[in-house]
Amino acid sequence: MLKPYLQLSGLEPLSIRPETNFVNIGERTNVTGSKKFARLIRSGNFEEALSVARDQVENGAQVIDINMDDALLDSLSAMTTFLNLVQAEPEIARIPIMIDSSKFEIIEAGLRCVQGKCIVNSISMKEGVEKFKKEAQICRNFGAAVVVMAFDEKGQADTMERKVEISSKAYQILTEEIGFPPQDIIFDLNIFAIATGLEEHNNYAVDFIEATRILKQRFPLAKISGGVSNLSFSFRGNETVREAMHSVFLYYAVKAGMDMGIVNAGQLVVYDQIEPKLRDLAEQVILNHNNEDNGATEALITFAETVKAKGKVIKKDDSWRKGSVQDRLSHALVNGITDYIDQDTEEARLQYARPLEVIEGPLMVGMDIVGDLFGSGKMFYHR
Repeated sequence: MLKPYLQLSGLEPLSIRPETNFVNIGERTNVTGSKKFARLIRSGNFEEALSVARDQVENGAQVIDINMDDALLDSLSAMTTFLNLVQAEPEIARIPIMIDSSKFEIIEAGLRCVQGKCIVNSISMKEGVEKFKKEAQICRNFGAAVVVMAFDEKGQADTMERKVEISSKAYQILTEEIGFPPQDIIFDLNIFAIATGLEEHNNYAVDFIEATRILKQRFPLAKISGGVSNLSFSFRGNETVREAMHSVFLYYAVKAGMDMGIVNAGQLVVYDQIEPKLRDLAEQVILNHNNEDNGATEALITFAETVKAKGKVIKKDDSWRKGSVQDRLSHALVNGITDYIDQDTEEARLQYARPLEVIEGPLMVGMDIVGDLFGSGKMFYHR
């Protein structure tokens, strides 16, 4: 009776609504973002490729981004085949699908496959306003939400001012001319790599965060998104530093109003669990503090080398097993540990008069802790 409760609590996806803290968009069903997924799709092994999508859902993704843009693929055929298979998988289809392509004909074909409301990623004004309107109208006809890139004929927006200018113009067109509900508009404000050594890149994260703050005040029902992994591209291969940077960035971006982001949901560390020195260095770089002559950047790069040299060592700490069964159950729920469910729930059941008291006691304590972490912007997913 208690085992399903411990396993399932926290697994249900959050709806995208005002009180939602942050929506994780799984990035691994993207042929440009996952070598495994790309290999499976290229070899035509669509059934096994579904396991990548399933893993994303199990790891906390609340939307999955599906992209088949690859020169070695018939991308349109691959997209329709995979989406049709996804619709037949209840464990995957229970969360929204984001159809992601740089070619609108692939997006349109995908829209014909997906049941229910989905998200189109993306449309923009980079080829002019008229094409933007045409594509937006098609998305509206299918009832899809749209990701709008901060991109126009002059190029991608890389400053706060340009992000706000382009997004505001797009919002006016979508709501007043196409009839889009504001809550179906998602602005992608372009997250660019920082700590590259180039001084002009140092304020990219701050520009994103400040543009988010302004646009959420101006258009409160619209959503803000971005590709979070782009931020740490300079540290590719060093997952410890990348995970820390993503969590620190989200801690501040979510406070500013960021609603969702494309991430590897299974690789977001809780803000308070980041090694203090690493967290401090990441904050200085992300907020562009103490970065005259790239000082903060150089300090993070130096620290990153020490972490990379050691590798990412996963230490199993079982000291929590010495606590009371109540403490053990709460700890397991907060940290998503299922190894000891059977023995701990049975031990607790024997101590309480009714099984319901276990749920109302230690399990609820654990859920309160999870709620506090989500509410403070220090946790972004829960397995």
